[in-house]
Amino acid sequence: MALAVVLFLVATLIALVLYLFQVFGEMLRYAGKLAGPKAYPLIGNGHLFINKSPAAFLRIVGALLKQYGSCIRVWLGTQLVIVVNDPKDVEVLLSSPKYIDKSTEYDFIRPWLGEGLLTSRGRKWHSHRKVITPTFHFKILEQFVEIFDRQSSTFVKMLQPFAESGRSFDIFPQVTLCALDVICETAMGTKVNAQLNAESKYVQAVKEITLLVQCRLFNFLIRYDFFYRFSSNRRKQEAALKVLHGYTNSVIKGRREELHRSNNDTGTAVDANENDLGIKKKMAFLDMLLQSTIDGQPLTDLEIREEVDTFMFEGHDTTTSAISFLLQSLAKNPDVQQKTFEEVLSIVGGDRTTPITMAMLNDMHYLDLVIKETLRMFPSVPLIGRKMGQTTEINGKTFPAGANAIVMPFFLGRNPEFYPDPEKFDPERFNVETSAEKTNPYQYIPFSAGPRNCVGQKFAIAEIKSITSKILRHYEVLSPLEKYDERLTSELILRPENGIYVRLKSRVY
Repeated sequence: MALAVVLFLVATLIALVLYLFQVFGEMLRYAGKLAGPKAYPLIGNGHLFINKSPAAFLRIVGALLKQYGSCIRVWLGTQLVIVVNDPKDVEVLLSSPKYIDKSTEYDFIRPWLGEGLLTSRGRKWHSHRKVITPTFHFKILEQFVEIFDRQSSTFVKMLQPFAESGRSFDIFPQVTLCALDVICETAMGTKVNAQLNAESKYVQAVKEITLLVQCRLFNFLIRYDFFYRFSSNRRKQEAALKVLHGYTNSVIKGRREELHRSNNDTGTAVDANENDLGIKKKMAFLDMLLQSTIDGQPLTDLEIREEVDTFMFEGHDTTTSAISFLLQSLAKNPDVQQKTFEEVLSIVGGDRTTPITMAMLNDMHYLDLVIKETLRMFPSVPLIGRKMGQTTEINGKTFPAGANAIVMPFFLGRNPEFYPDPEKFDPERFNVETSAEKTNPYQYIPFSAGPRNCVGQKFAIAEIKSITSKILRHYEVLSPLEKYDERLTSELILRPENGIYVRLKSRVY
């Protein structure tokens, strides 16, 4: 009997070894040829990150890149991550239609976004990308500018008490609420009034789900679904998703019913985007999706919810990051701020009530440079991930099937080889007349690049310009008098670990 047990255990062990070799053999063989820190069985390099704050991630990866070179491998448990920091490798990875599947990290946000444009793959991604791209046509963006301007006006009113007090405050949460208001109205055509009611269930659920995703990114144990099922993180996520999906579903249902009622008794379709007087109403992103078809079939409610939720996620967190770091940079560089303000004043005029137009935003060329420099130093999306579907050679390096290839715009933008004095905030480095010639465009990729580049980048730039110009027309942004910890956290977006503190002073002109 004892012999039978021993034989069973030996057979089980051999089967396990053979299974692991089949699953990880090729990955281990090719990973061993890449530079990187010593890895240990099962935990890999997880010990480097365990019990560390998310802010430590950038510091650790930066040190590894400095020590081992521009292409390194890191094992997070049994998950292989290859960090790519050479623009030539980045170009191959992002420009090819072969590498469009997102990395494991994006799985953590799938419960919220489902198979929307950010996370989908294959035919679904291709067909949805084709449908969604025209919704960001400049004519449609013009309709959104009024929303940007109106929500920006609410924003400057909400900032007034901070200006009157003269005290330092964390502007990041305030920008988040403004961005939420903008994205809710442009994406769904509804108002959550986040700036006026920050305690609303939907606003709190958005905050909760993003925090939960961030937590899972850096806890290498709950990165595995098996362990995640038993975590409190999962239970909190389900509660937040009930609110988020419930709200989006109700908005979709209401809008569908409104479109249905727009058909008259004879069955002739009436334009649901016109009011009773036949005047065109502004279309939300949701309206365009409801009227779109793929292969002659309308999108299902689930498909629409996935795209609207994706737009909600990508459209509020990323712009919050960009605007907040931009304001911090202007506070630290008053000469740049003054030049930006003078440009805005010359275009919009001295009347603070003058509404911003798309033409005005397009004329703000220096602000364009300021935004580019902000995104060089503080890319809203600090890492871009791709899952390698098959073993591939890229510029002499073999990327095994199953590996997660991670591109980090944060380190690309701070590489002194491409950007002399990289810690200096200098918008002029993006001036066509002074910028370096023949640079590789893949060294600056704040909106990603290639087939899966950000479809909403023009929307984002217009929103950033609108909100920033509105603030500068009302306030001078100043650095805090106190010292604050400015460590950065690299999550799905780049965040300040302890906030972005500024002071405001009302402008008189």
